[in-house]
Amino acid sequence: MVRKRVESRSASHDSGAIRAAAVALLARRDYLTAELQRRLEARGFDPAAAAAVIAELAAERLLEDERFVERFVASRAERGQGPLRIALDLRSQGASEALIEAAIQAGPDWGAVAREVRRRKFGPESPGSWPEKARQARFLQYRGFSSDHIRAATGADFEDPRT
Repeated sequence: MVRKRVESRSASHDSGAIRAAAVALLARRDYLTAELQRRLEARGFDPAAAAAVIAELAAERLLEDERFVERFVASRAERGQGPLRIALDLRSQGASEALIEAAIQAGPDWGAVAREVRRRKFGPESPGSWPEKARQARFLQYRGFSSDHIRAATGADFEDPRT
């Protein structure tokens, strides 16, 4: 991908050029505020001028972190990812903890998502043996589901049966 660089110092402070670049990025997909700021700075725009344009876009509701986080959670849940992995991805992109927590709580029934992911991967029958339960649990754990969701999906109680 070829990155466009701002050629002159005066262009790096031009709010019109910054806005045009930001709107062009937003036309392709939604961004978090912090992510859009990083993208604009990588293109050579002045950080303070870019922050001012981003504030304008947020005031016009062209850029909303809440909307981005909600859509991100919904799309990743549809792909079969769990709340722990989704939250980790959102943190790496710069979303706030409050937004992440609210979107995860408002998201789908994570136990049902885990059951559906397990069913698609391993079939409708519940795992019969402990090694198979463990294998399915590792898969769901990798996908980002908590132990409660994994137990609900596999029908397994992973506590020591001897106690």
